[in-house]
Amino acid sequence: MIKHLACIMDGNRRWAKQRGKHSIEGHKEGVETAKRVVQFCLDNNIAYLTLYTFSLENFKRPDIEKNYLFDLIVSQAQWFISTAISDGVRIRFVGDRALFPTSAAAACERIERETAHGNRLTVNVLFCYGGQQEILAGVKSIAQQVKDGALNVSDINIDLFKKHLWLDDTPEPEIIIRTGARNRISNFLLFHAAYSEIYFLDCMWPDLTNDQLQNVITSYIQSERNFGV
Repeated sequence: MIKHLACIMDGNRRWAKQRGKHSIEGHKEGVETAKRVVQFCLDNNIAYLTLYTFSLENFKRPDIEKNYLFDLIVSQAQWFISTAISDGVRIRFVGDRALFPTSAAAACERIERETAHGNRLTVNVLFCYGGQQEILAGVKSIAQQVKDGALNVSDINIDLFKKHLWLDDTPEPEIIIRTGARNRISNFLLFHAAYSEIYFLDCMWPDLTNDQLQNVITSYIQSERNFGV
């Protein structure tokens, strides 16, 4: 079985538009899908789940939509905490913390603090995240250590570099799923996805089913992975 499943949750707004609803309704339904995927991981002993929740590019969206997404974290905080604790789930918010909106930052910290002891599943919520920015932050962190004399250039290798990334202690995802009928990676886990199997699904995120998830897992298990050998 795989250790790490990562998801680009695309299609919430188009799902809503297809039904004549406001985009907010699509995001609301998308949260329910995320909950189902969390349960799928628990049921299948998947130790890590990464969800692309809010990218740095998403800041360009209308204020009403952004504010709803931020408020959603606050309004769902208690559900996240109580459910996560009972199910052994640890929740982490991964991204540029300097950009976390004030309205949501406290809720993010509280969720992380109160679910820190979860040992069945770690859910990485990518929030104010960009793959290029994560790599750049890692480069700056290492450069500062070299400048301060705490690190020699000769000591820099892949393993050390990983420790300076936002997802420092998370294994690389074996599987990346993108819903929404878009065949691109969209600045998602650029460093970590070097050997991931990527599955582009035609369904919108709210329509993702357990059967589709299981089909992806089955396809992955049956695939031959030789890592260039």
